[in-house]
Amino acid sequence: MEIKSFRDLRVWQVGMELVTQVYALTRSFPADERFGLTNQLRRAAVSIPSNIAEGHTREYTREYLYHLSVAQGSLAEIQTQIEVAARLEYFAETERIKLISQATALAKQLYTLRNSLQRKESYKGAPDDHIDPE
Repeated sequence: MEIKSFRDLRVWQVGMELVTQVYALTRSFPADERFGLTNQLRRAAVSIPSNIAEGHTREYTREYLYHLSVAQGSLAEIQTQIEVAARLEYFAETERIKLISQATALAKQLYTLRNSLQRKESYKGAPDDHIDPE
């Protein structure tokens, strides 16, 4: 499949699925968490596909890598915040396992995409070995 837009990226699609899951889960959080953990989780979740999209549309690979790094940071925030919410017993253990599993799968995809782009970037800077040095 040809990538015509960031919407075609599987990693963006999985990020969007995680946003949906986070919003659904946080609806059941206590009302006094509305401006606390609920808001933090939602903002971090939205940040992931947003940064993937923004990075994908940037002109330079380094900028794309930067935005993927930000997405990875937001994903680590989500994993931590899910653990906090689970310890506070805001949802069942099965939900924690499900979300952590989704987040872990997304982390692997982000890591793979970053590595691929980094290899591409470092290859561009490699000297041409087919050119005769004389």
